[in-house]
Amino acid sequence: MDAILIAIAFLFGFVAQMFKLPPLVGFLVAGFVLRALGKEGGEALETISNLGVTLLLFSIGLKLRIRNLMRPEIWAGTSIHASLVVLLFGPIVYGASILIGGAAGLDWKTSFLLAFALSFSSTVFAVKSLTENGDLGAMHGRVAIGILVMQDIIAVLFLTFSTGKLPTWWALIAIPLLLLLRPALGWVLGRSGQGELLALCGLFLALVVGAGAFEGVGLKADLGALFVGVLVGWHPRSSELRKSLNRVTDLLLVGFFLQIGLEGSVTLSALGWAAFFILLLPLKSIGFFALLTRFHLRARTSWMSAAALSTYSEFGLIVMALGVAQGWIGAEWLVAIALALSLSIFVAAPLNRRAEKLYDPISDFLKKWETKGSHRDDLPAIENGERVAIFGMGRVGMAAYHSLEGRFPGRIIGFDRDPVKVAAHVEAERNVKAADATDSDFWESVCPSDELDLVVLAMPTHSANMHAIETLQRHNFRGVVAASAVYDREIKQLRALGVDTAFNLYAQAGGTFARHVMEVFHQQRPDLSITWMKERDGEE
Repeated sequence: MDAILIAIAFLFGFVAQMFKLPPLVGFLVAGFVLRALGKEGGEALETISNLGVTLLLFSIGLKLRIRNLMRPEIWAGTSIHASLVVLLFGPIVYGASILIGGAAGLDWKTSFLLAFALSFSSTVFAVKSLTENGDLGAMHGRVAIGILVMQDIIAVLFLTFSTGKLPTWWALIAIPLLLLLRPALGWVLGRSGQGELLALCGLFLALVVGAGAFEGVGLKADLGALFVGVLVGWHPRSSELRKSLNRVTDLLLVGFFLQIGLEGSVTLSALGWAAFFILLLPLKSIGFFALLTRFHLRARTSWMSAAALSTYSEFGLIVMALGVAQGWIGAEWLVAIALALSLSIFVAAPLNRRAEKLYDPISDFLKKWETKGSHRDDLPAIENGERVAIFGMGRVGMAAYHSLEGRFPGRIIGFDRDPVKVAAHVEAERNVKAADATDSDFWESVCPSDELDLVVLAMPTHSANMHAIETLQRHNFRGVVAASAVYDREIKQLRALGVDTAFNLYAQAGGTFARHVMEVFHQQRPDLSITWMKERDGEE
Protein backbone atom coordinates (compact mmCIF):
# COMPACT_ATOMS: atom_id res chain seq x y z
CA MET A 1 0.00 0.00 0.00
CA ASP A 2 1.30 3.46 -0.83
CA ALA A 3 1.23 6.47 1.49
CA ILE A 4 -2.08 7.88 0.22
CA LEU A 5 -3.93 4.60 0.99
CA ILE A 6 -2.55 4.51 4.52
CA ALA A 7 -3.28 8.21 5.13
CA ILE A 8 -6.90 8.07 3.92
CA ALA A 9 -7.55 4.77 5.72
CA PHE A 10 -6.29 6.24 8.99
CA LEU A 11 -8.20 9.51 8.49
CA PHE A 12 -11.58 7.87 7.89
CA GLY A 13 -10.99 5.24 10.57
CA PHE A 14 -10.16 8.01 13.05
CA VAL A 15 -13.28 10.00 12.09
CA ALA A 16 -15.46 6.89 12.49
CA GLN A 17 -14.05 6.31 15.97
CA MET A 18 -14.74 9.95 16.92
CA PHE A 19 -18.41 9.31 16.03
CA LYS A 20 -18.32 6.15 18.16
CA LEU A 21 -18.50 3.86 15.13
CA PRO A 22 -16.15 0.92 14.61
CA PRO A 23 -13.06 2.03 12.62
CA LEU A 24 -13.90 -0.62 10.02
CA VAL A 25 -16.84 1.58 8.88
CA GLY A 26 -14.32 4.32 8.16
CA PHE A 27 -12.08 1.89 6.29
CA LEU A 28 -15.00 0.91 4.05
CA VAL A 29 -15.77 4.54 3.25
CA ALA A 30 -12.07 5.14 2.63
CA GLY A 31 -12.10 2.40 -0.01
CA PHE A 32 -14.91 4.07 -1.95
CA VAL A 33 -13.20 7.47 -1.67
CA LEU A 34 -9.95 6.00 -2.97
CA ARG A 35 -11.82 4.45 -5.89
CA ALA A 36 -13.39 7.82 -6.69
CA LEU A 37 -9.87 9.33 -6.68
CA GLY A 38 -8.81 6.79 -9.29
CA LYS A 39 -6.85 4.52 -6.97
CA GLU A 40 -6.74 0.75 -7.42
CA GLY A 41 -5.96 -1.92 -4.89
CA GLY A 42 -3.46 -4.00 -6.82
CA GLU A 43 -1.94 -7.36 -5.97
CA ALA A 44 -0.28 -6.17 -2.76
CA LEU A 45 -3.54 -5.01 -1.18
CA GLU A 46 -5.35 -8.14 -2.35
CA THR A 47 -2.64 -10.30 -0.73
CA ILE A 48 -2.92 -8.36 2.52
CA SER A 49 -6.72 -8.71 2.40
CA ASN A 50 -6.55 -12.48 1.84
CA LEU A 51 -4.03 -12.92 4.65
CA GLY A 52 -6.27 -10.99 7.03
CA VAL A 53 -9.31 -13.17 6.31
CA THR A 54 -7.21 -16.35 6.56
CA LEU A 55 -5.80 -15.37 9.96
CA LEU A 56 -9.28 -14.36 11.12
CA LEU A 57 -10.64 -17.82 10.32
CA PHE A 58 -7.63 -19.40 12.06
CA SER A 59 -8.42 -17.33 15.17
CA ILE A 60 -12.06 -18.44 15.01
CA GLY A 61 -10.87 -22.04 14.81
CA LEU A 62 -8.81 -21.58 17.98
CA LYS A 63 -12.02 -20.77 19.90
CA LEU A 64 -14.33 -23.14 18.05
CA ARG A 65 -15.46 -26.43 19.51
CA ILE A 66 -16.80 -28.99 17.03
CA ARG A 67 -19.56 -30.04 19.40
CA ASN A 68 -20.99 -26.50 19.11
CA LEU A 69 -21.47 -26.99 15.35
CA MET A 70 -23.37 -30.20 16.04
CA ARG A 71 -26.07 -28.36 17.96
CA PRO A 72 -29.40 -28.19 16.04
CA GLU A 73 -29.65 -24.40 16.22
CA ILE A 74 -26.27 -24.18 14.45
CA TRP A 75 -26.30 -26.70 11.61
CA ALA A 76 -30.07 -26.91 11.11
CA GLY A 77 -30.72 -23.23 11.86
CA THR A 78 -28.07 -22.12 9.36
CA SER A 79 -29.32 -24.46 6.63
CA ILE A 80 -32.98 -23.54 7.10
CA HIS A 81 -32.24 -19.80 7.23
CA ALA A 82 -30.10 -19.90 4.06
CA SER A 83 -32.83 -21.82 2.22
CA LEU A 84 -35.56 -19.40 3.33
CA VAL A 85 -33.52 -16.34 2.32
CA VAL A 86 -32.82 -17.78 -1.14
CA LEU A 87 -36.47 -18.78 -1.66
CA LEU A 88 -37.75 -15.41 -0.43
CA PHE A 89 -35.16 -12.95 -1.76
CA GLY A 90 -34.86 -14.62 -5.19
CA PRO A 91 -38.42 -13.87 -6.37
CA ILE A 92 -38.35 -10.42 -4.71
CA VAL A 93 -35.16 -9.42 -6.56
CA TYR A 94 -36.49 -10.85 -9.84
CA GLY A 95 -39.80 -9.04 -9.41
CA ALA A 96 -38.02 -5.76 -8.65
CA SER A 97 -35.93 -6.11 -11.83
CA ILE A 98 -39.14 -6.53 -13.88
CA LEU A 99 -40.75 -3.49 -12.25
CA ILE A 100 -37.85 -1.26 -13.30
CA GLY A 101 -38.13 -2.39 -16.91
CA GLY A 102 -35.83 -5.41 -16.95
CA ALA A 103 -32.79 -3.15 -17.46
CA ALA A 104 -30.98 -4.96 -14.70
CA GLY A 105 -30.47 -7.95 -16.98
CA LEU A 106 -31.55 -10.54 -14.42
CA ASP A 107 -33.25 -13.88 -14.97
CA TRP A 108 -34.41 -16.47 -12.46
CA LYS A 109 -30.98 -18.12 -12.14
CA THR A 110 -29.07 -14.91 -11.53
CA SER A 111 -31.76 -13.69 -9.11
CA PHE A 112 -31.30 -16.81 -6.99
CA LEU A 113 -27.51 -16.40 -7.22
CA LEU A 114 -27.89 -12.88 -5.82
CA ALA A 115 -30.19 -14.17 -3.08
CA PHE A 116 -27.63 -16.85 -2.20
CA ALA A 117 -24.90 -14.20 -1.94
CA LEU A 118 -27.16 -12.12 0.32
CA SER A 119 -27.87 -15.07 2.65
CA PHE A 120 -24.41 -14.85 4.28
CA SER A 121 -23.47 -12.61 7.21
CA SER A 122 -20.14 -10.88 7.69
CA THR A 123 -17.72 -13.00 9.71
CA VAL A 124 -15.22 -10.15 9.93
CA PHE A 125 -17.75 -7.66 11.28
CA ALA A 126 -19.37 -10.08 13.75
CA VAL A 127 -16.06 -11.20 15.26
CA LYS A 128 -14.81 -7.61 15.54
CA SER A 129 -18.10 -6.39 17.01
CA LEU A 130 -18.42 -9.25 19.51
CA THR A 131 -14.79 -8.81 20.54
CA GLU A 132 -15.14 -5.05 21.06
CA ASN A 133 -18.29 -5.59 23.14
CA GLY A 134 -16.65 -8.35 25.16
CA ASP A 135 -19.32 -10.80 23.99
CA LEU A 136 -17.28 -13.32 22.02
CA GLY A 137 -17.46 -15.86 24.87
CA ALA A 138 -21.12 -15.18 25.72
CA MET A 139 -23.87 -17.61 24.76
CA HIS A 140 -25.14 -15.41 21.93
CA GLY A 141 -21.57 -14.87 20.75
CA ARG A 142 -20.94 -18.61 20.54
CA VAL A 143 -24.22 -19.13 18.67
CA ALA A 144 -23.42 -16.36 16.18
CA ILE A 145 -19.89 -17.66 15.57
CA GLY A 146 -21.19 -21.21 15.08
CA ILE A 147 -23.70 -20.01 12.46
CA LEU A 148 -21.02 -17.94 10.71
CA VAL A 149 -18.67 -20.91 10.54
CA MET A 150 -21.45 -23.05 9.05
CA GLN A 151 -22.12 -20.30 6.50
CA ASP A 152 -18.42 -20.17 5.66
CA ILE A 153 -18.37 -23.94 5.13
CA ILE A 154 -21.41 -23.69 2.82
CA ALA A 155 -19.70 -20.89 0.85
CA VAL A 156 -16.46 -22.85 0.54
CA LEU A 157 -18.32 -25.94 -0.69
CA PHE A 158 -20.19 -23.82 -3.26
CA LEU A 159 -16.99 -22.23 -4.51
CA THR A 160 -15.28 -25.60 -4.73
CA PHE A 161 -17.96 -27.47 -6.64
CA SER A 162 -19.38 -24.63 -8.78
CA THR A 163 -16.04 -24.13 -10.53
CA GLY A 164 -15.77 -27.82 -11.37
CA LYS A 165 -12.36 -27.91 -9.69
CA LEU A 166 -12.82 -30.81 -7.33
CA PRO A 167 -10.24 -31.60 -4.65
CA THR A 168 -7.48 -33.99 -5.67
CA TRP A 169 -7.24 -37.51 -4.29
CA TRP A 170 -4.49 -36.21 -2.01
CA ALA A 171 -7.22 -34.52 0.05
CA LEU A 172 -8.25 -37.97 1.29
CA ILE A 173 -4.74 -38.31 2.70
CA ALA A 174 -4.06 -34.70 3.79
CA ILE A 175 -7.00 -34.33 6.19
CA PRO A 176 -6.45 -37.63 8.10
CA LEU A 177 -2.72 -36.84 8.19
CA LEU A 178 -3.37 -33.48 9.84
CA LEU A 179 -5.61 -35.21 12.38
CA LEU A 180 -2.78 -37.63 13.20
CA LEU A 181 -0.38 -34.69 13.51
CA ARG A 182 -2.55 -32.97 16.10
CA PRO A 183 -0.34 -33.95 19.09
CA ALA A 184 2.79 -32.89 17.18
CA LEU A 185 1.26 -29.51 16.34
CA GLY A 186 0.41 -29.05 20.01
CA TRP A 187 3.99 -29.98 20.95
CA VAL A 188 5.36 -27.32 18.58
CA LEU A 189 2.96 -24.70 19.95
CA GLY A 190 3.86 -25.54 23.54
CA ARG A 191 7.58 -25.02 22.87
CA SER A 192 7.37 -21.84 20.83
CA GLY A 193 8.28 -19.55 23.69
CA GLN A 194 6.89 -16.05 23.97
CA GLY A 195 6.67 -12.90 21.90
CA GLU A 196 7.56 -12.91 18.24
CA LEU A 197 8.30 -16.65 18.07
CA LEU A 198 4.81 -17.51 19.30
CA ALA A 199 3.24 -15.13 16.74
CA LEU A 200 5.43 -16.65 14.02
CA CYS A 201 4.29 -20.11 15.11
CA GLY A 202 0.69 -18.95 14.60
CA LEU A 203 1.51 -17.70 11.10
CA PHE A 204 3.22 -21.02 10.34
CA LEU A 205 0.23 -23.06 11.53
CA ALA A 206 -2.36 -20.88 9.76
CA LEU A 207 -0.65 -20.07 6.48
CA VAL A 208 1.65 -23.06 5.90
CA VAL A 209 0.20 -26.07 7.67
CA GLY A 210 -3.46 -25.08 7.19
CA ALA A 211 -3.91 -22.82 4.17
CA GLY A 212 -0.91 -24.19 2.28
CA ALA A 213 -1.82 -27.85 2.77
CA PHE A 214 -5.47 -27.39 1.77
CA GLU A 215 -4.62 -25.27 -1.25
CA GLY A 216 -2.10 -27.89 -2.35
CA VAL A 217 -4.79 -30.59 -2.52
CA GLY A 218 -7.42 -28.43 -4.24
CA LEU A 219 -9.32 -27.24 -1.17
CA LYS A 220 -9.98 -23.65 -0.10
CA ALA A 221 -7.03 -22.16 1.77
CA ASP A 222 -9.24 -20.33 4.31
CA LEU A 223 -10.94 -23.60 5.22
CA GLY A 224 -7.52 -25.10 5.92
CA ALA A 225 -6.64 -22.29 8.33
CA LEU A 226 -9.96 -22.79 10.13
CA PHE A 227 -9.37 -26.56 10.28
CA VAL A 228 -5.89 -26.28 11.80
CA GLY A 229 -7.14 -23.64 14.25
CA VAL A 230 -9.69 -26.17 15.51
CA LEU A 231 -6.96 -28.83 15.72
CA VAL A 232 -4.76 -26.78 18.07
CA GLY A 233 -7.62 -25.02 19.88
CA TRP A 234 -7.48 -27.65 22.65
CA HIS A 235 -3.97 -26.60 23.65
CA PRO A 236 -3.63 -24.54 26.88
CA ARG A 237 -1.65 -21.91 24.96
CA SER A 238 -4.25 -21.43 22.23
CA SER A 239 -5.69 -18.37 23.99
CA GLU A 240 -2.23 -16.84 24.28
CA LEU A 241 -1.58 -17.60 20.62
CA ARG A 242 -4.82 -15.92 19.58
CA LYS A 243 -3.93 -12.78 21.53
CA SER A 244 -0.47 -12.65 19.96
CA LEU A 245 -2.04 -12.70 16.47
CA ASN A 246 -4.83 -10.19 17.18
CA ARG A 247 -2.85 -7.07 16.27
CA VAL A 248 -1.42 -8.61 13.13
CA THR A 249 -4.87 -9.78 12.03
CA ASP A 250 -6.48 -6.40 12.77
CA LEU A 251 -3.88 -4.59 10.70
CA LEU A 252 -4.23 -6.97 7.75
CA LEU A 253 -8.03 -6.68 7.85
CA VAL A 254 -7.71 -2.96 7.13
CA GLY A 255 -6.62 -4.08 3.68
CA PHE A 256 -9.72 -6.26 3.40
CA PHE A 257 -12.11 -3.37 4.06
CA LEU A 258 -10.23 -1.07 1.72
CA GLN A 259 -10.37 -3.77 -0.95
CA ILE A 260 -14.18 -3.90 -0.72
CA GLY A 261 -14.49 -0.22 -1.53
CA LEU A 262 -12.00 -0.52 -4.37
CA GLU A 263 -13.93 -3.32 -6.11
CA GLY A 264 -15.62 -1.08 -8.66
CA SER A 265 -16.98 2.34 -9.52
CA VAL A 266 -20.10 3.46 -7.69
CA THR A 267 -23.03 4.11 -10.04
CA LEU A 268 -26.55 5.32 -9.30
CA SER A 269 -27.90 1.93 -10.37
CA ALA A 270 -25.55 0.05 -8.03
CA LEU A 271 -26.33 2.44 -5.18
CA GLY A 272 -30.08 2.03 -5.77
CA TRP A 273 -29.87 -1.75 -5.69
CA ALA A 274 -27.70 -1.62 -2.57
CA ALA A 275 -30.34 0.52 -0.85
CA PHE A 276 -33.00 -1.99 -1.94
CA PHE A 277 -30.97 -4.84 -0.43
CA ILE A 278 -30.74 -2.88 2.84
CA LEU A 279 -34.55 -2.71 2.92
CA LEU A 280 -34.56 -6.52 2.80
CA LEU A 281 -32.08 -6.83 5.69
CA PRO A 282 -34.71 -6.73 8.50
CA LEU A 283 -36.33 -9.83 6.99
CA LYS A 284 -33.02 -11.63 7.36
CA SER A 285 -32.71 -10.52 11.00
CA ILE A 286 -36.28 -11.54 11.84
CA GLY A 287 -35.59 -14.94 10.28
CA PHE A 288 -32.63 -15.52 12.58
CA PHE A 289 -34.59 -14.48 15.68
CA ALA A 290 -37.61 -16.60 14.81
CA LEU A 291 -35.54 -19.70 14.04
CA LEU A 292 -33.33 -19.48 17.13
CA THR A 293 -36.32 -19.17 19.43
CA ARG A 294 -37.79 -22.26 17.72
CA PHE A 295 -34.63 -24.10 18.78
CA HIS A 296 -35.30 -23.35 22.46
CA LEU A 297 -33.01 -20.37 22.91
CA ARG A 298 -34.16 -17.48 25.09
CA ALA A 299 -35.43 -14.31 23.42
CA ARG A 300 -32.43 -12.31 24.60
CA THR A 301 -29.93 -14.81 23.22
CA SER A 302 -31.81 -14.96 19.92
CA TRP A 303 -32.05 -11.15 19.73
CA MET A 304 -28.35 -10.59 20.42
CA SER A 305 -27.30 -13.33 17.99
CA ALA A 306 -29.56 -11.94 15.26
CA ALA A 307 -28.11 -8.46 15.79
CA ALA A 308 -24.58 -9.78 15.28
CA LEU A 309 -25.69 -11.54 12.08
CA SER A 310 -27.64 -8.59 10.62
CA THR A 311 -25.19 -7.80 7.83
CA TYR A 312 -24.30 -8.97 4.37
CA SER A 313 -21.04 -10.82 3.92
CA GLU A 314 -17.59 -10.74 2.41
CA PHE A 315 -18.30 -14.31 1.31
CA GLY A 316 -21.23 -12.93 -0.67
CA LEU A 317 -18.67 -10.80 -2.50
CA ILE A 318 -16.56 -13.88 -3.19
CA VAL A 319 -19.60 -15.72 -4.55
CA MET A 320 -20.43 -12.76 -6.80
CA ALA A 321 -16.81 -12.48 -7.96
CA LEU A 322 -17.00 -16.12 -9.03
CA GLY A 323 -20.29 -15.43 -10.84
CA VAL A 324 -18.71 -12.53 -12.73
CA ALA A 325 -15.61 -14.59 -13.60
CA GLN A 326 -17.80 -17.44 -14.91
CA GLY A 327 -19.95 -15.03 -16.93
CA TRP A 328 -23.09 -15.86 -14.98
CA ILE A 329 -23.82 -12.26 -13.97
CA GLY A 330 -22.72 -8.71 -14.83
CA ALA A 331 -19.84 -6.98 -13.01
CA GLU A 332 -22.14 -4.17 -11.83
CA TRP A 333 -23.76 -6.58 -9.39
CA LEU A 334 -20.43 -7.10 -7.63
CA VAL A 335 -20.34 -3.35 -6.91
CA ALA A 336 -23.98 -3.44 -5.72
CA ILE A 337 -23.20 -6.27 -3.27
CA ALA A 338 -20.05 -4.45 -2.08
CA LEU A 339 -22.12 -1.33 -1.40
CA ALA A 340 -24.83 -3.38 0.33
CA LEU A 341 -22.16 -4.99 2.54
CA SER A 342 -20.75 -1.57 3.42
CA LEU A 343 -24.17 -0.07 4.17
CA SER A 344 -25.22 -3.10 6.22
CA ILE A 345 -22.14 -2.77 8.43
CA PHE A 346 -22.78 0.96 8.75
CA VAL A 347 -26.32 0.18 9.96
CA ALA A 348 -25.38 -2.82 12.12
CA ALA A 349 -22.48 -1.17 13.97
CA PRO A 350 -24.58 1.15 16.18
CA LEU A 351 -27.28 -1.53 16.45
CA ASN A 352 -24.81 -4.02 17.92
CA ARG A 353 -23.38 -1.47 20.31
CA ARG A 354 -26.87 -0.70 21.64
CA ALA A 355 -28.44 -4.15 21.22
CA GLU A 356 -28.74 -4.74 24.97
CA LYS A 357 -30.31 -1.33 25.59
CA LEU A 358 -32.72 -1.83 22.71
CA TYR A 359 -33.71 -5.23 24.09
CA ASP A 360 -34.70 -4.04 27.58
CA PRO A 361 -37.85 -2.02 26.72
CA ILE A 362 -39.22 -4.66 24.30
CA SER A 363 -38.12 -7.75 26.23
CA ASP A 364 -41.65 -8.65 27.36
CA PHE A 365 -42.88 -8.65 23.76
CA LEU A 366 -39.90 -10.65 22.49
CA LYS A 367 -40.27 -13.25 25.23
CA LYS A 368 -43.67 -14.14 23.80
CA TRP A 369 -41.76 -15.76 20.91
CA GLU A 370 -39.95 -18.18 23.20
CA THR A 371 -40.92 -21.81 22.87
CA LYS A 372 -42.41 -23.56 25.86
CA GLY A 373 -40.33 -25.88 27.98
CA SER A 374 -36.73 -25.71 29.13
CA HIS A 375 -34.16 -23.63 27.32
CA ARG A 376 -30.57 -24.69 26.89
CA ASP A 377 -29.41 -21.27 28.08
CA ASP A 378 -31.78 -21.01 31.05
CA LEU A 379 -30.68 -18.59 33.75
CA PRO A 380 -28.98 -19.99 36.86
CA ALA A 381 -30.66 -19.50 40.20
CA ILE A 382 -29.13 -18.20 43.43
CA GLU A 383 -30.56 -20.81 45.75
CA ASN A 384 -28.37 -21.20 48.82
CA GLY A 385 -28.22 -17.71 50.28
CA GLU A 386 -25.08 -16.58 48.45
CA ARG A 387 -24.45 -12.85 48.82
CA VAL A 388 -21.21 -12.37 46.85
CA ALA A 389 -20.94 -13.13 43.11
CA ILE A 390 -17.68 -13.33 41.16
CA PHE A 391 -17.98 -13.08 37.38
CA GLY A 392 -15.08 -14.54 35.42
CA MET A 393 -13.56 -17.62 37.02
CA GLY A 394 -10.11 -17.43 35.46
CA ARG A 395 -6.94 -17.04 37.52
CA VAL A 396 -7.96 -13.68 38.99
CA GLY A 397 -11.54 -14.72 39.68
CA MET A 398 -10.50 -18.03 41.22
CA ALA A 399 -8.02 -16.30 43.53
CA ALA A 400 -10.76 -13.90 44.64
CA TYR A 401 -13.16 -16.83 45.09
CA HIS A 402 -10.79 -18.73 47.42
CA SER A 403 -9.90 -15.62 49.41
CA LEU A 404 -13.51 -14.56 49.95
CA GLU A 405 -14.73 -18.12 50.54
CA GLY A 406 -12.22 -18.38 53.39
CA ARG A 407 -13.67 -15.28 55.02
CA PHE A 408 -17.37 -15.80 54.20
CA PRO A 409 -17.91 -19.56 53.79
CA GLY A 410 -21.10 -20.53 52.01
CA ARG A 411 -21.77 -16.97 50.85
CA ILE A 412 -19.75 -16.98 47.61
CA ILE A 413 -20.85 -18.04 44.14
CA GLY A 414 -18.81 -17.86 40.93
CA PHE A 415 -20.12 -17.39 37.39
CA ASP A 416 -18.43 -17.92 34.05
CA ARG A 417 -19.57 -17.84 30.43
CA ASP A 418 -17.55 -20.87 29.37
CA PRO A 419 -19.41 -24.17 30.06
CA VAL A 420 -16.13 -26.11 29.93
CA LYS A 421 -14.62 -23.97 32.69
CA VAL A 422 -17.80 -24.21 34.73
CA ALA A 423 -17.75 -28.02 34.49
CA ALA A 424 -14.10 -28.09 35.65
CA HIS A 425 -14.91 -25.88 38.66
CA VAL A 426 -17.95 -27.99 39.59
CA GLU A 427 -15.80 -31.12 39.40
CA ALA A 428 -13.38 -29.42 41.81
CA GLU A 429 -16.37 -28.85 44.13
CA ARG A 430 -16.49 -25.09 43.73
CA ASN A 431 -19.83 -23.29 43.74
CA VAL A 432 -19.72 -22.10 40.12
CA LYS A 433 -22.51 -21.78 37.55
CA ALA A 434 -22.81 -20.68 33.93
CA ALA A 435 -24.02 -17.09 33.55
CA ASP A 436 -23.28 -13.88 31.68
CA ALA A 437 -22.77 -10.67 33.67
CA THR A 438 -24.07 -8.63 30.72
CA ASP A 439 -27.36 -10.57 30.53
CA SER A 440 -30.31 -8.24 31.22
CA ASP A 441 -32.61 -11.14 32.02
CA PHE A 442 -30.24 -12.38 34.74
CA TRP A 443 -30.12 -9.02 36.52
CA GLU A 444 -33.84 -8.53 36.07
CA SER A 445 -34.34 -11.64 38.19
CA VAL A 446 -31.65 -10.73 40.75
CA CYS A 447 -31.97 -6.97 41.32
CA PRO A 448 -35.59 -6.72 42.51
CA SER A 449 -34.93 -9.27 45.25
CA ASP A 450 -31.59 -7.78 46.34
CA GLU A 451 -30.09 -11.25 46.53
CA LEU A 452 -26.51 -10.02 46.10
CA ASP A 453 -24.56 -7.53 48.22
CA LEU A 454 -21.24 -7.62 46.34
CA VAL A 455 -20.38 -8.22 42.68
CA VAL A 456 -16.76 -8.77 41.64
CA LEU A 457 -16.10 -8.38 37.91
CA ALA A 458 -12.95 -10.32 37.00
CA MET A 459 -13.67 -11.14 33.36
CA PRO A 460 -10.62 -11.31 31.09
CA THR A 461 -11.64 -8.45 28.76
CA HIS A 462 -12.09 -4.85 29.87
CA SER A 463 -14.98 -4.34 27.44
CA ALA A 464 -16.93 -7.19 29.06
CA ASN A 465 -16.47 -5.65 32.53
CA MET A 466 -17.58 -2.25 31.21
CA HIS A 467 -20.61 -3.80 29.51
CA ALA A 468 -21.54 -5.59 32.75
CA ILE A 469 -21.38 -2.36 34.79
CA GLU A 470 -23.68 -0.60 32.31
CA THR A 471 -26.13 -3.52 32.55
CA LEU A 472 -26.05 -3.39 36.37
CA GLN A 473 -26.76 0.34 36.34
CA ARG A 474 -29.71 -0.03 33.97
CA HIS A 475 -31.27 -2.48 36.43
CA ASN A 476 -30.57 -0.29 39.48
CA PHE A 477 -28.32 -2.77 41.27
CA ARG A 478 -27.85 -1.43 44.81
CA GLY A 479 -24.96 -3.60 45.97
CA VAL A 480 -21.22 -2.90 45.86
CA VAL A 481 -19.46 -3.41 42.51
CA ALA A 482 -15.72 -4.10 42.24
CA ALA A 483 -13.85 -4.54 38.96
CA SER A 484 -10.33 -5.44 37.87
CA ALA A 485 -8.28 -3.88 35.08
CA VAL A 486 -4.76 -3.94 33.67
CA TYR A 487 -4.08 -0.36 32.55
CA ASP A 488 -4.52 2.99 34.30
CA ARG A 489 -6.78 4.27 31.50
CA GLU A 490 -9.08 1.27 32.11
CA ILE A 491 -9.20 2.14 35.83
CA LYS A 492 -10.26 5.69 34.92
CA GLN A 493 -12.98 4.40 32.60
CA LEU A 494 -14.33 2.08 35.30
CA ARG A 495 -14.41 4.86 37.86
CA ALA A 496 -16.08 7.20 35.38
CA LEU A 497 -18.90 4.65 35.09
CA GLY A 498 -19.37 4.82 38.85
CA VAL A 499 -17.90 1.48 39.96
CA ASP A 500 -17.38 1.39 43.75
CA THR A 501 -13.80 0.18 43.52
CA ALA A 502 -11.41 -0.63 40.68
CA PHE A 503 -7.96 -2.09 41.13
CA ASN A 504 -4.99 -2.43 38.83
CA LEU A 505 -3.92 -6.08 38.70
CA TYR A 506 -0.29 -5.32 37.85
CA ALA A 507 0.07 -2.61 40.50
CA GLN A 508 -1.58 -4.77 43.17
CA ALA A 509 0.56 -7.77 42.21
CA GLY A 510 3.71 -5.62 42.37
CA GLY A 511 2.83 -4.26 45.80
CA THR A 512 2.04 -7.73 47.17
CA PHE A 513 5.30 -9.07 45.72
CA ALA A 514 7.31 -6.24 47.33
CA ARG A 515 5.76 -6.93 50.76
CA HIS A 516 6.55 -10.62 50.42
CA VAL A 517 10.15 -9.85 49.45
CA MET A 518 10.63 -7.60 52.49
CA GLU A 519 9.18 -10.23 54.82
CA VAL A 520 11.64 -12.83 53.55
CA PHE A 521 14.51 -10.30 53.65
CA HIS A 522 13.66 -9.43 57.25
CA GLN A 523 13.72 -13.12 58.19
CA GLN A 524 17.00 -13.89 56.39
CA ARG A 525 18.92 -10.66 57.18
CA PRO A 526 17.37 -9.08 60.27
CA ASP A 527 20.60 -7.18 60.96
CA LEU A 528 20.48 -5.29 57.66
CA SER A 529 16.75 -4.78 57.95
CA ILE A 530 17.14 -3.15 61.37
CA THR A 531 20.06 -1.03 60.12
CA TRP A 532 18.01 0.25 57.17
CA MET A 533 15.08 1.09 59.44
CA LYS A 534 17.35 3.10 61.75
CA GLU A 535 18.80 4.97 58.77
CA ARG A 536 15.29 5.71 57.54
CA ASP A 537 14.17 6.95 60.96
CA GLY A 538 17.29 9.09 61.20
CA GLU A 539 16.54 10.72 57.84
CA GLU A 540 13.02 11.47 58.95
